[in-house]
Amino acid sequence: MGVGEEPSSTTGNPAKRADARRNEKALLDAAASVFVTHGVDAPVRRIAAEAGVGMGTIYRHFPTRADLVVAVYRHQVDACAEAGPALLAAEPSPFAAMCQWVTLFTDFLVTKHGLAAAIRDDPDGFAALHALFLDRLVPVLADILAAARDAGEVTADVTAYQLLRAIGDICAGAERVDPEYDARLTVRLLLEGCRR
Repeated sequence: MGVGEEPSSTTGNPAKRADARRNEKALLDAAASVFVTHGVDAPVRRIAAEAGVGMGTIYRHFPTRADLVVAVYRHQVDACAEAGPALLAAEPSPFAAMCQWVTLFTDFLVTKHGLAAAIRDDPDGFAALHALFLDRLVPVLADILAAARDAGEVTADVTAYQLLRAIGDICAGAERVDPEYDARLTVRLLLEGCRR
C-alpha cells in the first residue's frame, strides 16, 4: 500500500474509511512525537506504544521506515497548511495569526531536519517533498500576509516566499549544537522587523 492510500479492507464503507483515517492520523502524530524526541531511527515498537497500536498495524500502513518518514513529513506539512485559515479566523489580528502560524512552522522546521536527512538517499522523493512543502505553505502564508498587509500591520515589501526562506535559513542553524543560538528567538526578531 502506498502512502496516502486507504487500506483495501475499508473500501465501500465510509465509517470504516473515516475510522482508518483517524487511526492513521493518530499513528502519524505519535510517530512525529517520537521522531522529535528520539530521532527518526527510534524503534518501531516505541512508535507503536505511543500510538497504542501493534507493530503490525504500522507495517501494514507503512512497509518501510522511509514510507513512515515521508508520511510524517507530509502530515506535518498538511497540519501547517490547515492551521493558517483557522488561525486567521481565531486570532485577534492578522499579525497575531501570522505570529502563531510562524511559531507552528518554526517548530516544524526545527524538528524536521532529521526527517529530511532520512530521505536524502532518494533525491527524487526529496525534491517532490520540497515541492509539496512550497506548494502547500507559500499560499497559506501569502493569505495571512495579505490580511496583515490589508490591516496595516506589516510592510508591503515582504513576500510569503521570502519570509519562508528567511525562516528556513534561520532554522537551519538550529541543527548546530550551540547553546547560545535560539532559532525561535531569531524568528521572533525577524517578525518584528516585518511589522509596520
